[in-house]
Amino acid sequence: MTDTNRKLPSRASRAEVNAFLERVAATPARQPSGGRGRLVFALDATASREPTWDRACEIQGRMFSETAALGGIEIALVYYRGFGEFSASEWLSDSATLVHRMTAVSCLGGRTQIAKVLNHAIAATRKKKINALVFVGDCAEEPVDELCHLAGELGLLGVPVFIFHEGNDPGAARAFRQITRLTNGAYCAFDSSSADQLRDLLSAVAVFAAGGRRALQDYSQRAGGEVRRIARQIK
Repeated sequence: MTDTNRKLPSRASRAEVNAFLERVAATPARQPSGGRGRLVFALDATASREPTWDRACEIQGRMFSETAALGGIEIALVYYRGFGEFSASEWLSDSATLVHRMTAVSCLGGRTQIAKVLNHAIAATRKKKINALVFVGDCAEEPVDELCHLAGELGLLGVPVFIFHEGNDPGAARAFRQITRLTNGAYCAFDSSSADQLRDLLSAVAVFAAGGRRALQDYSQRAGGEVRRIARQIK
């Protein structure tokens, strides 16, 4: 997508946020025996996301800083852009390094490469179990059946996919919803006016990946504010 002047939808409704958080809470936590939680964090870095990229970097940096304070999580940063460029970092546990990696990325025009993201997660969890895949993007230009096949493989491997959809592309929404359904994950839309909301939702998923529902509840007691209000909504 190259039309950066499209009208963005209003921020997700409270009912939609509640539904997303309930889905996170209902997802089984699968901790690797004797190890840290592992989260693959994937981003679309094509040109259509450039207007909100700086803001997204700030949100993600805060999310990882908050999560790193908990300990017990490793994060691999994945992104695609340009003409087939795809990058996947090693597993990182230092928040400063993660923030540096994210802020160093600039957007470059190109088609989506979501299949590569899903294939990377499949390969990674076959080597050592990962607890969740988070993807942030605005469109899906690949065959939906191909993406759903890969999502089904991730579902069988027990890796939930949580997708945060920027913008209002209906085709992407349909594809993203199917991917999350096949992996027992969750989908949530956001826009440029809901930055704080996105930060809190991302934090919820990251903390869940680190330790499941109990860790999220414990974290909310320390963090307070919006995190505590979100945790109270999770049954």
